[in-house]
Amino acid sequence: MLDPRPVGYVIGLLVAVLGLTMIPPMLVDIAEGREHWPVFFESAVITFLTGGLVALACQNARRQEIGIRQGFLLTVGTWVALPAFAAIPFMLGATDARFVDAMFEAMSGLTTTGTTVFAGLDGLPKGLLLWRGILQWLGGLGIVIVAMLFLPIMRVGGMQFFKNEGFDTFGKVMPRAIDISKALLATYLALTLLCVFTYIALGMDPFEATVHAMTTVSTGGFSTTDDSFTVYGGPIHYAAVLFMFLASVPFVRLMLIGSGQVSPLLRDFQVQAYAGAILASIVLIFAMRVALGEPFDEDHFRHIAFNVVSIFSGTGYGDGDVTLWGAAPLVVLLVVGAVGGCTGSTGCSLKVFRYLVLFKALGAQLRLIGSPHRIVAPRLGGRPIERDVIESVMLIFTMFILTLGLMALALALTGLPFMEATTGAWTAIFNIGPAFGELVGDSGALTDFPDSAKYIMTFGMLIGRLEIVVVYVLFTATFWRG
Repeated sequence: MLDPRPVGYVIGLLVAVLGLTMIPPMLVDIAEGREHWPVFFESAVITFLTGGLVALACQNARRQEIGIRQGFLLTVGTWVALPAFAAIPFMLGATDARFVDAMFEAMSGLTTTGTTVFAGLDGLPKGLLLWRGILQWLGGLGIVIVAMLFLPIMRVGGMQFFKNEGFDTFGKVMPRAIDISKALLATYLALTLLCVFTYIALGMDPFEATVHAMTTVSTGGFSTTDDSFTVYGGPIHYAAVLFMFLASVPFVRLMLIGSGQVSPLLRDFQVQAYAGAILASIVLIFAMRVALGEPFDEDHFRHIAFNVVSIFSGTGYGDGDVTLWGAAPLVVLLVVGAVGGCTGSTGCSLKVFRYLVLFKALGAQLRLIGSPHRIVAPRLGGRPIERDVIESVMLIFTMFILTLGLMALALALTGLPFMEATTGAWTAIFNIGPAFGELVGDSGALTDFPDSAKYIMTFGMLIGRLEIVVVYVLFTATFWRG
């Protein structure tokens, strides 16, 4: 029988730590002098005490090893419990949000989706704006750890392909996991600080630079203003493009840069394919727009490059209304959003790796049709692709597509028009950020969406961020029977 105590102990500790992360927003509110700080004080006390009590109740199992089934439960449980407590400042604070809106915002933050239900961000206390940035920063770090430590051993979505890269942590779990987590945290923090200083050097206010660095490196997309990146100039756009790209490449490669090894990043098959796909998408949309009469200039090219990288990486920053570009460029953006960044990054969606596996498997199958007696072994990155990896990738493609269709249908049944239902499902499942349509406010906020649609999208953000299968497996009787 599945013992939930080790899972409860870890989740309790994580909830308690989340309570401690509410202290910086409280201090910012105190410094701002808007008397909003008690909101974070009360939220921190509630969160810390609840998490601490749960951890104490389960501490007799803290030395037990976490098995594979418990790993599934821990992963999903963490991404359900943390948003529930992270929503408290939104309900008690200046937004005075109802639970559905607060939970939507918190889930969007921790899953680094970046979709918001709050308009009028410019008037919110700085503490709440910082809290939104902290949620995305924590979520980005968390998903990298899950992708590098848990998913390979769970054999989810072909991630077992990376199992022999030193991230097999079950068995002798904690020592190895802690070492890797420390290295990831150091790399993540260094990239964030570099982004902060770059934004400040290019003219951003220090507070805005800090929040935007958190949401850039996490590829989250929350901003401090309704206008998002529209208010900033060219140099900041190019800096954001660079950091969004770096945040959506494998962090295991970025970790090596710290020791002076740049070539592994440049030779990585995912990075090469990802960079090529980004460049091709930018050139394609730029050519489409020029053909329709747009000027052939740097400003036009920069806006296209910014939006392509923003959606490709799953960051979702806004920079103008992309629906005005026309149907064909919008379709390209929808497609790149369904591709996403690299595995082992804060990027979202299906990931470049899985598309490469899919294409290699299809190519091998086509060669077999032409020469049935040949022995065809698809390879990727110089390594053979095992059959179970291909099957796992095929499964996750199928689950993503089916879930996208079912969620779009469910959203349509709530009364949303076709555009809103389709792009709402797209942005939730692939954790991208923007949705399109007349019901989407000028700020990009989904304030006018029905509550039922918000609940559906909240669930969509959860399953999309956790690779769908991780969540769905908990609904099977076999999982609980062991």
